[in-house]
Amino acid sequence: MRRNAIIGLLFTVAVALFIVPVVAPPRVAKSPSPAAPAPRTYSVSPGKPLSVKQETFSKHHAVRRDMEATEKLCRLDCSRDMSRFMLEHKSIKDGEKALHLKQAVKEHPHMVTVSWTSGGRTVNAGEAPKELLRTAAKELGRARESLKRGMPYESPSFKYGGKTHFVLAMPDYKRGDGVTALVSTDVVEEVERHQRRNMRLVPYPAEGRYRVESVVPGTNKDKTVRTGEDNGNASHYAVDEVVVKFRQPLKPAELLALRKELSLTVVRHRGQTYLFRSSKYSMNELKNHFAKWNPIFVEPHYLYLTNEIGGDGQTVAKPNDTLYGRYQWNLPDIATEKGWNVTKGKDDMIVAIVDTGVQADHPDLKGRLVQGTNIIDPSKPPDDDVGHGTHVAGIIAAQVNNNEGIAGMTWYTKIMPVKALDSSGAGTTYSVAEGIIWATDHGADVINMSLGNYAQAEFLHDAVKYAYDHGVVLVAASGNDNTDQPGFPAAYPEVFAVAATNADESKAEYSNYGDYIDVAAPGTSIASTYPGSRYAALSGTSMASPHVAALASLIRSANPALSNEEVMELMRRTTKDLGNPGKDVDFGYGLVDVNAAVRSAGGGQPTDAASTGAAGDQIAPGESLLTFPERVRRELQRLLSGG
Repeated sequence: MRRNAIIGLLFTVAVALFIVPVVAPPRVAKSPSPAAPAPRTYSVSPGKPLSVKQETFSKHHAVRRDMEATEKLCRLDCSRDMSRFMLEHKSIKDGEKALHLKQAVKEHPHMVTVSWTSGGRTVNAGEAPKELLRTAAKELGRARESLKRGMPYESPSFKYGGKTHFVLAMPDYKRGDGVTALVSTDVVEEVERHQRRNMRLVPYPAEGRYRVESVVPGTNKDKTVRTGEDNGNASHYAVDEVVVKFRQPLKPAELLALRKELSLTVVRHRGQTYLFRSSKYSMNELKNHFAKWNPIFVEPHYLYLTNEIGGDGQTVAKPNDTLYGRYQWNLPDIATEKGWNVTKGKDDMIVAIVDTGVQADHPDLKGRLVQGTNIIDPSKPPDDDVGHGTHVAGIIAAQVNNNEGIAGMTWYTKIMPVKALDSSGAGTTYSVAEGIIWATDHGADVINMSLGNYAQAEFLHDAVKYAYDHGVVLVAASGNDNTDQPGFPAAYPEVFAVAATNADESKAEYSNYGDYIDVAAPGTSIASTYPGSRYAALSGTSMASPHVAALASLIRSANPALSNEEVMELMRRTTKDLGNPGKDVDFGYGLVDVNAAVRSAGGGQPTDAASTGAAGDQIAPGESLLTFPERVRRELQRLLSGG
């Protein structure tokens, strides 16, 4: 009898609380910040996707915008470095100034040559080809003339060797004194190559490279990828490899027989799952052979690609990071500054980035990395040879309030770099799955996956389920092909799928969509850290995903007792609704709201103290009205199952 009464009480409380989010007063949409960039794009009507021509135009425009923003970031960052250098240089002894200047150039390799003039003496560092110096001679002359007048100088960009350069001069107090630098902004060309590939404006990866083939997702039907648009409904796999999960590990004699019969090499092996490569047979031939063994699954070894494109009275924290106010529209747009009044993160909170690695000595990531791993080459550290992973890391955890570069979304959260993508920006099913398992086993609280493919892979899903079952919050980018074709791992039920928005809170033209999307986050022209101790602006759902991963870490910092599912549900329920009312295919539940989410996680209204009863029918200290229904649901399931 008591059990029935408890169930009845819990059911009543649960129903009452489930209504709370539905009847809550709607939020009024704010106007875009005047400081936010206003890119020229095609408007997207709900339910009316862009045509191929419109999508291609918008993507090309996004690449150009990222290149322009990256050059501005580079110029501003170089000016700041020069000012800092002059202050430091004054305290250096005369005999050590040449060494100090040489060290500064070494730490900033994009500064090709630097000249420091003080009291009639000039110290030089760096070397440049004679032809480059001839090309830059006119601008270098203008820079020196400006110093004589005590004026700063910044030249227009010019090309040499296919790379962009400019000349910069920063005067000191005495006329004629100051610093002149010849700067390479090759990061702009890197961003162009990177974004054309990641926006799928070019076929990527190229067929034949790394013995890759393309197929229609969910089938082995061949599909030739001739243009970037063709990537929108194609999956890629290694033509001579296959992944097999047997019902039990192979015996040594069985493995030896297979090696001889099929000319096999065991590329990798975990438990009863094997990655085989054959020098004689194709993937389809291998798949047909192993089907006779009645395995749990046998599947192609798929390739995964990066998904980058490229007034309530509260005190609002305004970081002093040099690029923040002018270029980081994204953090104020999702109420990050207000959320920092609740939590800035914790030192023991770890977000693993399964990606291309991270630049370990980037000045804006000092002290923010924990031990990681290199799945591609375990003998090497997880350094970033692409740029993608370092950019993702900065969005989450670049140092805040350090007068340097950008501000990350968290002040203390740590980054675990897991290099599962190679120097081309691509990785395989096995490497990504191993990265997820490694991160889980080494203490990751959240895993960010700014990568994807349109084919489901059982071994990858096994790894995802392993992490989920161990309480990890998994966040993934939806993809940049403006398609409703579900991308994986984002579309797995255990993974939180993220779409991208523009600065005006419209759907980003490149962003994938569909009923599997959970939320949206800023993804267009996002400024962040970049290899070479530089900064770049990139666009893509790869940039949207780390905003959500960072939010998950902030929520777990505000309330460590929340389960991974509770964290995900809280992020869904605290969004700002965009597009069609309620959940829709473009934005999921809406745009993430950092302030609303961390406040809901850290301090919901407790029930009346007199309302006591069975365990589970009272809101616990620190628990929110938004997460209490989930606990009630679990309690109901426990009682009904006799637990």
